[in-house]
Amino acid sequence: QAALERTGAYHGLYFVLMGKLSPLDGMGPRDIGLQKLFDRLAAPEPDAVRELILATNFTAEGETTAHVIAQALKGRGVQVTRLARGVPVGSELEYVDLGTIAHALVDRR
Repeated sequence: QAALERTGAYHGLYFVLMGKLSPLDGMGPRDIGLQKLFDRLAAPEPDAVRELILATNFTAEGETTAHVIAQALKGRGVQVTRLARGVPVGSELEYVDLGTIAHALVDRR
């Protein structure tokens, strides 16, 4: 949350989950507040949410959490997007790991 605010690039509302889905650690949908998120997304006009930007970590748990949320919202009229990932600004390509370069190529626009 603080990182998003410090950028000055986003001026909307946000919802902070209380963690990430991690069955091995006993963290399920209830533990991280997914129902509260879904309830917020179900608000009627004029408070209806049109887009949900998922800002989860690019770890296995973060990817799983984002996938579960995106799948749960299919067909509900909410556009689900993810933060972009790729080559950091100011970096030299020869020092960027191959996974990051691969994702940058796949997600290019």
